[in-house]
Amino acid sequence: MPDSLYSNMRIADCERHSPLNKLETRILLMHVTGLNRIQLITQSDRQLSALQAQQFSALIQNRLAGEPIAYLIGEREFFGLPFYTTPAVLIPRPDTELLVELAMQFAPPDGELLDLGTGSGAIAIAVAYHRPDLQVTAVDVSDAALEVAAKNAQRNLGESKILLMQSDWYSALHGRQFHTIVSNPPYIVENDPHLQQGDLRFEPLNALTDHADGLSAYRHIVGEAHRYLVRPGWLLMEHGYDQAAAVQSLLREAKFCDVQSWRDLAGIERVSGGRLL
Repeated sequence: MPDSLYSNMRIADCERHSPLNKLETRILLMHVTGLNRIQLITQSDRQLSALQAQQFSALIQNRLAGEPIAYLIGEREFFGLPFYTTPAVLIPRPDTELLVELAMQFAPPDGELLDLGTGSGAIAIAVAYHRPDLQVTAVDVSDAALEVAAKNAQRNLGESKILLMQSDWYSALHGRQFHTIVSNPPYIVENDPHLQQGDLRFEPLNALTDHADGLSAYRHIVGEAHRYLVRPGWLLMEHGYDQAAAVQSLLREAKFCDVQSWRDLAGIERVSGGRLL
């Protein structure tokens, strides 16, 4: 639909004629107008300006091409907090909130927590926000991801105890130890067809797949954890829908105790972990 038609339309007409579903249309309209959901309804007779119409049209075309909404508007809510999102980081997903809940459950009072491969910082920042007693360190190998995480930390925590570091997993930690370690590493198998579908097509490939069997990151994280965990400390990791048994096996081989998996809201075993005694 040409921009000139959108510029002559009321918000209600834009919703009616948008090729996207109602929810996505409203998210994009809120983004270009600056209105919230209630204002969008109460001001439905308001017309888009020429600039807003142009922006709205461009966003619709990009969405029709498959670009994720979170990248289009540069934001996604996670664990009740707003997070900046760019193509440099994975989009925070509701499934991962389970890892945050478990981290807060198992992290001891006034302990130190490490988030490996932090990306946007969603896990580490959500934990730090709800458990201000914890000293949280978050690392990532990507400088671009750490820039996004730093913006999110400032946005949600301001001056806080969270420490962001550039590190290839444990490499820059130099013998530091933590009471709890969490991670959502790349776990999609190399050449998995899902990598060419949906939102995944636009997300950073190295954060999605290990370019191998989907377990190489877990082997490294689990294999080196004994050097960095204060005993008794928990290691908790998100993984794919069919990887619980394999991750549990790695934990048991590394002499972890209380090895188990937890199910997400869809009933899928999404997080596995164990305690090092």
